[in-house]
Amino acid sequence: MNYIYQNDDWPRFRWNAETLGPRLADVRHRQGRLIGRMEALGFPLRNEAVLQTLTEDVLKSSEIEGELLDKEQVRSSIARRLGMDIGGLVPADRNVEGIVDMMLDATQNYATPLDRERLFGWHAALFPTGRSGMSRITVGAWRTAGAGPMQVVSGPIGREHVHFEAPDATALDREMSAFIDWFENGADIDPVVKAGLAHLWFVTIHPFDDGNGRIGRAIADLALARSESSAQRFYSMSAQIRVERQAYYDKLEAVQKGGLDVTSWLTWFLDCLDRAINGAETVLGSVLLKARFWEAHRDTPMNDRQRKIINLLLGDFEGKLTSSKWARIAKCSQDTALRDIDALVKHGVLAKEDAGGRSTSYTLV
Repeated sequence: MNYIYQNDDWPRFRWNAETLGPRLADVRHRQGRLIGRMEALGFPLRNEAVLQTLTEDVLKSSEIEGELLDKEQVRSSIARRLGMDIGGLVPADRNVEGIVDMMLDATQNYATPLDRERLFGWHAALFPTGRSGMSRITVGAWRTAGAGPMQVVSGPIGREHVHFEAPDATALDREMSAFIDWFENGADIDPVVKAGLAHLWFVTIHPFDDGNGRIGRAIADLALARSESSAQRFYSMSAQIRVERQAYYDKLEAVQKGGLDVTSWLTWFLDCLDRAINGAETVLGSVLLKARFWEAHRDTPMNDRQRKIINLLLGDFEGKLTSSKWARIAKCSQDTALRDIDALVKHGVLAKEDAGGRSTSYTLV
């Protein structure tokens, strides 16, 4: 099996500009329109959209690798770092803090040059205990030859299927030096195309024992932020890749086992980015819904518990709202929860649902 990096002219990637041209032009146009719309919202709403987007980015980039993070921890960690007053902040464990550190450094400090020390810092942030699961790994440095071949495999023990084998560890200094030099000083190509190439190139080298996918997506996010000259994120490429995870892995495997014409990969990347920008409409709709609600109820008296629950109802609240669920979320007594709810019903904010059952449930008017 020959891999892409074993081609004689590696890493001189090629692509069909005529094939990519219309897609690239459309994506760039839609990027500009989205940023323009969000700029018109005003500072508080833009912050809310950025917080939602970055939270999704961190959550979904980890989910792609099978790691589930606590959403409230991620949201609170991002809000603290960006100086946002969202109320109800919760402490975050060091694994959450680490990936948030990496993603915010990539997007907020997009103009800072990428170098090996920055990559080592990202990797150390991802693995604060020096372990991946139960296994000790090399942290904050390239993988070593002692760990054996770096393979991407699936299937049960004894019947593993090798999807890809990365370059030998002895080649990593040379490979990563070439990658970093290209990323910062290479040919003048569109930054969106560079984002797609950079992700493919980095995960092909696979320089770390673990975390290559998350770091590769952070590098793509950095390049996309440069393409917009903005630290404000209004769409999540990782969230869209999570939706299309199998296609993502299939496309990577196919191109990593081929020649240096990467038109098919860049076509998929641009199409995925286009769908990610489409997904931003959901975030925008949620932010505008909140804005309209609070404008309509700006004179309605509410305490912190009521505001917290309403913001959850305006977001991704799961299931039905009952007094017992209110008490659990707001950390108050059942009697206090009922008083909070009754006051909101009186002010026309909440209404009892018609459906019967053992517990009365409520919905936003």
